[in-house]
Amino acid sequence: MPTSVPAVVVHTVGAVHDDPTVPLVQPTGGQLDVDAIAHARGAAFLDALVSVSPADLRRIATDAAVVTTVQDDPPTAAEVATWWAGLDHDEHQVLETLAPSVVGNLEGVPYDVRDRANRVTMTAELADRTTPPAETAMLGQVRKSLESEPGDPRRSLITLDTRGAGRAAIAIGDLDTAADVTVVVPGMFFTVTGQMTDFTDTANDLASEQATLAPVAVPGHGNGVAVVAWMGYRTPDLSNILSLGLAQTGAERLERAVDGLRTVRGAEQPRLNIVAHSYGSTTALIALASGRMEADSLTVLGSPGSSVRHASQLAVTSGEVFVGGAHSDPIAGSGYFGTDPGSASFGSTSLDLAASADTDAAGDVFRRPSGHNDYLKPGTASLHDVALIAVGRGDLVREQLRRGEGPSGDGVPGTPDMYLVRPQDLQPRD
Repeated sequence: MPTSVPAVVVHTVGAVHDDPTVPLVQPTGGQLDVDAIAHARGAAFLDALVSVSPADLRRIATDAAVVTTVQDDPPTAAEVATWWAGLDHDEHQVLETLAPSVVGNLEGVPYDVRDRANRVTMTAELADRTTPPAETAMLGQVRKSLESEPGDPRRSLITLDTRGAGRAAIAIGDLDTAADVTVVVPGMFFTVTGQMTDFTDTANDLASEQATLAPVAVPGHGNGVAVVAWMGYRTPDLSNILSLGLAQTGAERLERAVDGLRTVRGAEQPRLNIVAHSYGSTTALIALASGRMEADSLTVLGSPGSSVRHASQLAVTSGEVFVGGAHSDPIAGSGYFGTDPGSASFGSTSLDLAASADTDAAGDVFRRPSGHNDYLKPGTASLHDVALIAVGRGDLVREQLRRGEGPSGDGVPGTPDMYLVRPQDLQPRD
């Protein structure tokens, strides 16, 4: 990228610009129209980023409307990957240095670049005395979430959105080379400020459990495992817990995240596993029934159900949909948002989790989870089962019972007391 270009004016002011034959930015000696760039779509938006001076690029990258485009209506991962591959090293450096909040959140940009860019954004905003206290607290939790113990896999910040309650995604391990990639989707009451650190540690626990299963793992494209703590959507709180709107928006964001992974990995696709808890299971089920996303396995835990009536409607490998419901979980099996994926008619595999959590009485190596928020804690049968599924060994999930016969599970939804699962119950790990 040249270090200096003439002042520019945007070709189409205030309108959606998607004609690739007409340049969005033209050198005319006028003023830069940031609004038009923010309203551009696809390749036109991307081309505008490399058609302006460094000073204008810095201004564009911090504009609220441009940030909204990047976060909420970005170019496709394929468009981004093609664009990024067509730039030279100097252009990469300028974009990463002057527009880190843009580069760090574009699906299709290499993950190591996104991690560096998002860390720059995080560090700069934490150092800025004008950053609002709520945002500072949020970013402080993200920074803490990126800390790891000696010997643990590296953590990468692949999504960072500081608007409102915030969004973030942290990868444990190498997404570029892992044979198995698991995306963990959280449920209600999870926020970046409140739970990101614990949620990332949970992803690390799952990655560690999967690593111990390497001797029995089904070989795949790549080596090792990667787990994404994907808090990439706004989860419900007490004010909107009964609505599906956040799940639908979250499904679209999850689809984009998976598309980004598919695009970056190209011909060497990993085994992709989705693990979704509570309201996150509703989100994941919507995404996998959309026709825009596929996975090798889906495991839902403590699910309140969805509009999906049968496993065959999901773009998941046949026989690789698993459902877990813990002892004393008031949400699992409720079918509050539609069909219970653990019902006999759904066609899923039920994990053996609902018995008493008393390990000594059962004589089991792993204890059964208890309640709504215990599924992925170390030492639980559910964490072990999820890890087995993620390395391609769902056939080894112990005492599994094949679902698919029995009474219909798509009757009138129940009415669980959703308020039994309170924000204050989401305690840090033991």
